[in-house]
Amino acid sequence: MVSAPTYNILMYSHDTYGLGHIRRTMAIAQHLRGGGVNVLILTGSPLVGRFDFPEGVDFVRIPGMIKKTNEEYLPLSIRLSARQALNIRRNIIVATAKSFQPHLFIVDKAPMGLKREVLPTLKWLKRRMPHCRTILGLRDIMDDAESTRREWREKGIYDVLDQYYSEIWVYGNQKYYDPIVEYAVPDAVSAKMVFTGYIPRAVPRRGKVAEMREEERLTQKERLVLVTTGGGGDGYPLMDAYLRMLEEMVNPPFRSILVSGPFMPRDMREEVHKRAIKVKARFHHFHRNMEALMGMADVVVSMGGYNTTCEILSMGKPSLVVPREEPRLEQRIRAEMFQSHRLVEYLPWSRLSPDALAEKVTRLIEDPQSCCGGIADFRFTGLEVISSRLDEFRGVTA
Repeated sequence: MVSAPTYNILMYSHDTYGLGHIRRTMAIAQHLRGGGVNVLILTGSPLVGRFDFPEGVDFVRIPGMIKKTNEEYLPLSIRLSARQALNIRRNIIVATAKSFQPHLFIVDKAPMGLKREVLPTLKWLKRRMPHCRTILGLRDIMDDAESTRREWREKGIYDVLDQYYSEIWVYGNQKYYDPIVEYAVPDAVSAKMVFTGYIPRAVPRRGKVAEMREEERLTQKERLVLVTTGGGGDGYPLMDAYLRMLEEMVNPPFRSILVSGPFMPRDMREEVHKRAIKVKARFHHFHRNMEALMGMADVVVSMGGYNTTCEILSMGKPSLVVPREEPRLEQRIRAEMFQSHRLVEYLPWSRLSPDALAEKVTRLIEDPQSCCGGIADFRFTGLEVISSRLDEFRGVTA
């Protein structure tokens, strides 16, 4: 018996820092699977094996790299030079594309991949599989306009977008932030841009939230503040300030759960854990079901990465965003933009302190509508638009 032909989607997520890229990629992959669709993810994330992969989705792990600066990357664990590790990654990516024969290749964020490692694959697909559509998926904001224009100009990214990509999907709302204007995108490239809207996260069922509250030893009446720093590599200052706030409080009127993230340095993570125990806060260094944790929270405190922000808004939760400003201004720009639409409360990194946190968190718990009243009208369209693009590619009619 001959099996029905499949539609193969290859996705690339370089994953050198944090969890946002792989979580966004997973959300899209899970939505696109099924109906004869195979999704194979190329990723450098060391945590990819901890996620639950649904039927129709699998991954190829390439050697992990860790970001030291905007331009310097080193092997995460193997004892090789950066050049050797990058050669291995590049060869795996090309070999996977040749074997998998994708109909659609979706690259997350980095048009040429880490240190240009995807460029050989893009060139091979254009030469040998011209029917394969190549997609660049961009988050809503890359960095401030001046820095992004300079980087794209110096690295030749405008030319790569023009020559090697069929479409560019922007996972954001053009009315909120317009990269065509901000990043001086040429007409030939902007004509390929599709604004999908933001990528939602699955909302946990009510029973799951109740189970989680029981697991976390919370009564139904207790109010909860969840503090998350994403991957956690640069999240210690936020955790430290929040714990100092709790240490200064007498009988805080809410409970707290802290999730440091798996990339917070071990000594810092252990310190946060010990201090959390003393103030009767729950602690996790990683949680595979962040959606459920957010679903049971009354307020979420975070650093404002794209993925975390989308998760918070998907759950309809009032949140306080304390965005980092190094090495990019992306998080701060997003926080300011979302605050202007009354979607989040924003605290600049320079004003991070126990007192400032106490004032903001208390206000959010007591009167969330005062600063986050726009959440009820916020709409996610990202997965719907992506599905419609896939249907058009496959010639599917409604």
